[in-house]
Amino acid sequence: MWPVTEDLGMSKRRLSWVVLVLAAIFLSNLSCAADFTAAQVRELLAKADSQKPADLVGKDLSDLDLSNIDFKRADLSAANLFATRLVLSNLAGAKLVRANLNGAWLMGTNFAGADLSASSMLSLVILGGEVKERPNFAGANLSGVRMIANLPGANLRGANLSRANLGVDIKNQGMGQMRMDLTSANLADADLHDADLSRALMMFADLKGANLSGANLFLVKLAGADLTGADVAGANFTEADLDGTILKNVKGLNAAKGMDKAMNRDRAVY
Repeated sequence: MWPVTEDLGMSKRRLSWVVLVLAAIFLSNLSCAADFTAAQVRELLAKADSQKPADLVGKDLSDLDLSNIDFKRADLSAANLFATRLVLSNLAGAKLVRANLNGAWLMGTNFAGADLSASSMLSLVILGGEVKERPNFAGANLSGVRMIANLPGANLRGANLSRANLGVDIKNQGMGQMRMDLTSANLADADLHDADLSRALMMFADLKGANLSGANLFLVKLAGADLTGADVAGANFTEADLDGTILKNVKGLNAAKGMDKAMNRDRAVY
């Protein structure tokens, strides 16, 4: 038993260590408790079709190599897609067109090159504070996706987010509105044309060379973001925060909308 006179800081460090150990044990158990093998998932999906998609609601699919599989609009809501370093490409190249991923667990999940077009990704569960624990969407097709998630530092380099709906749903969220968090995310060369990013958090995001033409940036937090070489023709900057935003060599700036109503536009770097 620890002495009563023990330093408070030391006690807190011990408690933090215990919490980390318990969390590691919990996640370790998760990664070993998949409900199916990869072969069984493939067999299940082989029997499904777009009219009668597979029901994988709440299933534990952690640490399975499901790369390049066609999920045929499967219902993956609340499914555990957690991936450790043991399986680095668990959903890379997978076809998840119009899939339901609402409430799915995505710690470390690799969607690189996957087709997630028109899928639904609301209320995602993403735990852990390190960038490596964020899902990887590099080069993924997220066109027309509906997504609200905490993805600070996530890799979306070269992803297709055209016509994606990442904005706050005022009517359905009511109090305690959830915002798309892309703080410090890598969105370099991403296609965001006609995407709804309203009210999103994008401070210090890397948007170099991104296509933001026609995008809705209403009330977006862009402080410190780097838009060097990006295309913003027709984008709506109304009430967007441009404090320290880098706008060097930006294309279509004269054709952007709402720049006169943007906040801190005099503090942007041109």
